Amino acid sequence: MDEFRADLHCHSKCSDGTDFPLELLQKAKAAELSGLSVTDHDTIAAYTPEFFEEAKKLSMAILTGVEISSELNSLPVHILAYGFDVKNSLLNAFLEEIRSRRVTRNRAILKRLAALKMPISEEELFAGSLQTIGRSHIAQLMLKKGYVASIRVAFQRYLNDTACCYVPGFKVTPQETVDRIHQSGAKAVLAHPHLYKKSSFLKKILACSFDGIECYYANLAFVQERPWLELAAARGWIATGGSDY
Repeated sequence: MDEFRADLHCHSKCSDGTDFPLELLQKAKAAELSGLSVTDHDTIAAYTPEFFEEAKKLSMAILTGVEISSELNSLPVHILAYGFDVKNSLLNAFLEEIRSRRVTRNRAILKRLAALKMPISEEELFAGSLQTIGRSHIAQLMLKKGYVASIRVAFQRYLNDTACCYVPGFKVTPQETVDRIHQSGAKAVLAHPHLYKKSSFLKKILACSFDGIECYYANLAFVQERPWLELAAARGWIATGGSDY
């Protein structure tokens, strides 16, 4: 049998990706993948009738997905939700609540930047068809307007979690997020666990009632993936993988 390969963690222009959803399908096909999940941040806007129609034409298996932002001890924790109905009212209401709070947060960040003589208007930030606007889009505008020399500098000096213009996001805990995902009939998977370096913090996260954990990620070596695979096996969790493309 031919090997079934899928990317279960990628982003489109509906959040912070660089490709439109249909372009992601074409690139997945070109990469000889058999399955795909578009896991945009806090939005499922990629999953249009046209998307599913194109996937069918390409014989591409689709697992509906979304990457949801939660917070623990004032630090972000990202959770992947999989296998939901895109019309599920509970999930859509939850995501809309998160997006609404994100708009308020973005406005607060713009106010802080303006106080530092780096004005960006709401019209500039919210222009276009992007569904989920975040710090990455603010950083891109900072670069475009000549306020910083690179995206990295924008985050290091102004936008990362310890920088002067940082504003906390919508505070929903990982377990609350998992509960909302389960109420929507979906599976909850911890995204990129290797990014959480502090063992005590990771222990708190892993106490949540996940269904799975992202064991295979981007360019991790197998020696880095092995501990997560062993953890998934020990807990009976699903072991997922994706590029975070």
